[in-house]
Amino acid sequence: MTVACTLLDRYGVVVRAVLQRESRLLPKWRDLVRAFRRLEARGEARGGRFVNGFTGEQFAWPEAVDALRKAARSTDDDSVVVAAADPLNLAGITTPGERVAIADRNRLLYRGGVPVATYVGGTQSADPQRPGPDLYCQFENGNVDPQRK
Repeated sequence: MTVACTLLDRYGVVVRAVLQRESRLLPKWRDLVRAFRRLEARGEARGGRFVNGFTGEQFAWPEAVDALRKAARSTDDDSVVVAAADPLNLAGITTPGERVAIADRNRLLYRGGVPVATYVGGTQSADPQRPGPDLYCQFENGNVDPQRK
């Protein structure tokens, strides 16, 4: 049960795909599902389909479900920078595109919940299909400074 709670704390919503980044020492998915179902039966967690594009069961804290609903209604397109070592670096796992290696200075830029640019090994790259015509990203010293042109 402790492992299931830790995963919910880390990700908010747990699907089988996010466990690809986790240690091989984790319990098997079927054992985790039992723990998530116990949490759901006690009213502590929710089970359902919260994130499109994933098959199988999904589990979440109630606060995460509320946050997802709020984000879905929002028109806010803020940019967020995530370090490659952060558990939120799920590029190539839950989002389209290549994985970004966990390294000290590697970064990802998300806009609207989708990775639109990366800074890997001192090289910046942007996804030409995702950023919108007004997005220009300048990575300096491993940090990102989104500027609109």
